Amino acid sequence: MAALCRDCLSQIAPTRRCSACGSPRVLVHDELDSLCIAHMDCDAFYASVEKRDNPELNGKPVIIGGGRRGVVSTACYVARIRGVRSAMPMFQALKLCPDAVIIKPRMDAYVEASRAIRAMMEELTPAIEPLSLDEAFLDMTGTARLHGAPPAVMLARLVRRMKDELGLTGSIGLSHNKFLAKVASDLDKPHGFSVIGKAETADFLRDRPVKLIWGVGAVSQVALDKAGIRTFSDLLRWDKTDLIARFGGMGERLWHLARGQDHRRISPNDPVKSVSKETTFSENTGDPDILDGHLWRLSEQVADRAKAKDIAGRIVTLKLKRGDFKGLTRRVSLSDPTQLADRIYRNARALFDQLDETGPYRLIGVGISDLSPAAEGADLAGDLLDPDAGQRSKAERATDAIRARYGTKAIVKGRALR
Repeated sequence: MAALCRDCLSQIAPTRRCSACGSPRVLVHDELDSLCIAHMDCDAFYASVEKRDNPELNGKPVIIGGGRRGVVSTACYVARIRGVRSAMPMFQALKLCPDAVIIKPRMDAYVEASRAIRAMMEELTPAIEPLSLDEAFLDMTGTARLHGAPPAVMLARLVRRMKDELGLTGSIGLSHNKFLAKVASDLDKPHGFSVIGKAETADFLRDRPVKLIWGVGAVSQVALDKAGIRTFSDLLRWDKTDLIARFGGMGERLWHLARGQDHRRISPNDPVKSVSKETTFSENTGDPDILDGHLWRLSEQVADRAKAKDIAGRIVTLKLKRGDFKGLTRRVSLSDPTQLADRIYRNARALFDQLDETGPYRLIGVGISDLSPAAEGADLAGDLLDPDAGQRSKAERATDAIRARYGTKAIVKGRALR
């Protein structure tokens, strides 16, 4: 049985305290030196960056999100102890934690920290599959010879570097596939390191709830409950054909995961599937001018992201949420992909104009999907139904060049001021 001190990184004989430094943070597992698939998840990432940059926030409940009508992006562990969770409506979070410090997201700071962490990961392995700014899968297969140490040691070194050099902590899950690595990373947060080996997989999963499966949300949970499936043991009693007949493609996935099987590879270059932006209003509104101004600003933000990634989308999506929380989604397919704000906006506005109701709404969003690399000269040609489209495209490209030189506020469209 192997043992690793997570503080001094000594590989030691199994014991409750490290024989080298006396730390109680000793990781002991039979398969510690042979497992290679890891999931690293930063601890309350946005809130941790804010507390790092403003020490006065230490010990205080911190919530990252919008105004009272927005939702919680993330919350520090002080706030989580009181029941605050990500995606919770802000008014509900403030009822649970009225003394919380509310901070609007600073994406530039979070992106900078994420890039620094990614650079540290790349020193360990090129096989990294980021899931978001604050979490990623790592395939450490074959890296022991390169680093002269097993993956567990290098992963413990990674989170120690994150704390020492960036002032941020993360939790590691180490296993033999992606599903179990992600499950493991959530077992001992914050600043945890958990291992699920091959030999213990069946016993580990047997009595656990199926909601442990990544992607089983509230709707899926209801469907599984109706089928009498609440634990992995319940899943094991089903034949694969019956699960597929009941749940379609998800049924086959459930059959494999019930046995701890996940054959997905870690894919460093998974393509972006969509680009979108949305905003939640401080007060519900049905005012067409206000909504139009938001449509334009969101379209610009989507276009800016698409241009930065040099991609274009063939499908434009409009998303709305009414005051009673009922969601509305409308889509339109274009004749060719676009990355231009003008074209995204005009199609989103057309979708909005086709709606039978006038709100009021609490949220509006715009996005593009069915993405592909942006073709040189795309969007510049005219359209038989819109002969001025080519000229507007050229004007937008010229505006982009001016903003790149003089700043994003060098040119602002009038409708953006509504």
